[in-house]
Amino acid sequence: MRHNKTVNHLGRKSGHRKAMLSNMASSLILHKHIETTLAKAKSLRTYVEPLITKSKNDTTANRRVVFSYLKQKEAVTELFRTVAPKVAERPGGYTRILKTGFRAGDAADMAYIELVDFAAAPVEKEVKAEKKTTTRRSRAKKAAPKAEEAKAEAKAE
Repeated sequence: MRHNKTVNHLGRKSGHRKAMLSNMASSLILHKHIETTLAKAKSLRTYVEPLITKSKNDTTANRRVVFSYLKQKEAVTELFRTVAPKVAERPGGYTRILKTGFRAGDAADMAYIELVDFAAAPVEKEVKAEKKTTTRRSRAKKAAPKAEEAKAEAKAE
């Protein structure tokens, strides 16, 4: 049982786990969405959301703190220049996790994690109430009278 255990160890030693979360957070910031396992997505959410909150206040100290977590200059620049202004009014909840099913090899739960303000417009199912003009007669019967008319015209000539 894992009562009162706040960190999901993800089957890794702490150094490996920190490096993996750092790389995943950088990828999330640069690409705006990534696909991973559900457990990693949930751990990534707790890792990256405080960094996004820090990026709202663009100071040298905050940039250094975020860089100590991300370790990629491009990701830090993207976070402070692009992501932070867009989430400025949002009081939290910067990421969304969407379950996508199971991985083929080991049936692990897979999920997309994405930045909410950068997500593409949600795909809305357009349900149009189009009524098809159907008849009780079959199509062959419709064609038959025309064929009979054509035969009648041929006989008349």
